[in-house]
Amino acid sequence: MKFRISPLWWPLLVVASPIIILFLAAKHVRFNKNLRIADEKNEKRLKKAKPFELPELEYLDMTVIVEEKAEEGFKSDAAVSYLFKSDQGSLLFDVGFGTDRPAFVHNAKKLGVNLDEVDSVMISHLHLDHMGGMKAHKSHCVAVPEEIGLPSGQPCFIPEQGTANGDFKTEMIDCPKLLPGGFASTGPLSRSFVYFGMTDEQALFARVKGLGLVIITGCGHPTIELIVKMVQKISDEPIHVIGGGFHFPVTESRGAKAGIQFQMLFGTGKPFWQKINDNDLSETIGAINEISPAMVLPSAHDTCDHALNRMENELHSKTETLRAGKTYRFQTPI
Repeated sequence: MKFRISPLWWPLLVVASPIIILFLAAKHVRFNKNLRIADEKNEKRLKKAKPFELPELEYLDMTVIVEEKAEEGFKSDAAVSYLFKSDQGSLLFDVGFGTDRPAFVHNAKKLGVNLDEVDSVMISHLHLDHMGGMKAHKSHCVAVPEEIGLPSGQPCFIPEQGTANGDFKTEMIDCPKLLPGGFASTGPLSRSFVYFGMTDEQALFARVKGLGLVIITGCGHPTIELIVKMVQKISDEPIHVIGGGFHFPVTESRGAKAGIQFQMLFGTGKPFWQKINDNDLSETIGAINEISPAMVLPSAHDTCDHALNRMENELHSKTETLRAGKTYRFQTPI
């Protein structure tokens, strides 16, 4: 278990403690207010959600462009980008850090990903490791690298107000919705954070013939339990796959720098004095086991190896950590 902030920083924190205490007190007041708002918004969204017919896909391919774990010859990064292809269309889900780091462009080129062949783009949430880097995050403008082609009027679906670079038709998703290619969005679900304020995140799901539902998250900030609850408001099909981010930096963070475990410190959705722990992980493992999907595909970009190992050992489903460069096919055996 690593310290969220290295002891080397502690003397400086002590000296700056009067300012830090005031800062954290203000953040905590806002955090508590946003907790109530997020709960109210999510409850209203669940009540408002109505079933709709999901197309039955003959197959669904999920190609991992960016992930913390990677196949040989591919670059790893603590970010997310997946390409989905079905018999009805294609969708690019998240774009990692875009051109801020080399993984997205390198891996996309190696995989032969071309924006001309992508029908739409979907961004799970407007954090820099999903929407194209720091500049994109600060400007609320999704940045898809030109190295994989230029947009030509494709829709870019985002869960809160923002834009996208180039000739995209940006559309804000505000409720569960069927998307092109036979895919669907849960619509935004909210989570309060001490440092980041309120975050809205949407997850992708689709129905595969003879198998059931495939649910994929970006970070899973609203919790996988809430995301599944929303999906089950839309469809009563069995859940075949749950994958993507679960956000369990229990013992360490990905991308820690200068002795600061950023994910453990900033991304937990808990008060600043609390940490994500094994009890939290046990609750989610238990919830997934109750759902009983055939397969679980966790992302390592926001989940530590300790948590991944527990998932692999304790989940009743076949469990495999996603790896950049790999394609997962969901299709009923012929």
